Amino acid sequence: MSRARYPAYTSLQTGVGRIGMKANDIKVAASICAGVIGYSYALKFAMAGLEVWAQNRTPESSKLAQQRVHESLNSLVNNSVYTEEQAQEIASRIHYTNSVAEAVKNAQFIQESSAEHYEVKWEIVEQIEAAAAPDAIIASSTSGLLVTEIAKNAKHPERFCGGHPYNPPHLIPLVEITRGEKTTEETVACAKDFYQRIGMEPVVLQKEALGFICNRLQMALYREVADLVMNGVCSVEDADKAVTFGPGIRWGIMGPSLVFELGGGKGGVSGLMNHLRDSTTLWLQDMADWKEFPAEWADIAQKGVNEELSHRTPETGNTPETLAEYRDHMLIEELKLHGKL
Repeated sequence: MSRARYPAYTSLQTGVGRIGMKANDIKVAASICAGVIGYSYALKFAMAGLEVWAQNRTPESSKLAQQRVHESLNSLVNNSVYTEEQAQEIASRIHYTNSVAEAVKNAQFIQESSAEHYEVKWEIVEQIEAAAAPDAIIASSTSGLLVTEIAKNAKHPERFCGGHPYNPPHLIPLVEITRGEKTTEETVACAKDFYQRIGMEPVVLQKEALGFICNRLQMALYREVADLVMNGVCSVEDADKAVTFGPGIRWGIMGPSLVFELGGGKGGVSGLMNHLRDSTTLWLQDMADWKEFPAEWADIAQKGVNEELSHRTPETGNTPETLAEYRDHMLIEELKLHGKL
């Protein structure tokens, strides 16, 4: 696939709005629009010892965010990550407000997680910049929008970057850092250091790309899942099993290129790719290359998932609620092995 449509980043080192912030300077963080992603970011910041302001539009949504923090901390206590006292201390670091201005006025790092529409983000950006310090870094949790466009009306676009997490960010370490055309290297460096400091694993995109890294990878895989199921090769359940108990186990340890490095023996990844060249060419020629999912796939997928859930036990998750509990438990155990919890 050609990358020509994605412009290379430029670094505009202007004097106005130049970022002097260092990761160690960040003591207060704000999470704007603390919904499913934003509450989890607020919790992650608090787990790292920061004072945190979590903002939502209404008292009801703030109450929901507080409830989610409470439930997530209970899960961490039940999985022996924290004691009750430690969980209470973490929770006490998070302040809830419905005011963007109150949330950002003392924050050195601001994470916005508003809806995935440019118009919504432009409004939030305007509110943030009206009250935030001029050197505060502003990161967007956008899962695929371009930072250049998000910050196009900003007074200081050089201090904007993307900080796209994998849900839930208080558990999963990955964060994808993206830059706009006017984002400075200082902003990226500070954001990267900050995320590392709080225990996350940042990757930095060298070009703007719709969907970033992980969404593109998982959609490529899921496109093939859909094609296999719709062509009668396997069920949704067996596709899930194939990933979970096959490459998924390896991928929880290392990425696909390192897996292939080992798979190639003395020849490494290059030896493996050369050895399998004829076979992989045949596979790729037979694989799906759609540019959109068939309309009927959503219903087929849901039917398949419902059937799969009916075959699972309460312990491994047979409802959306118990499945989420099982996921979080397994994530916590895996993260302990990685030394991340």
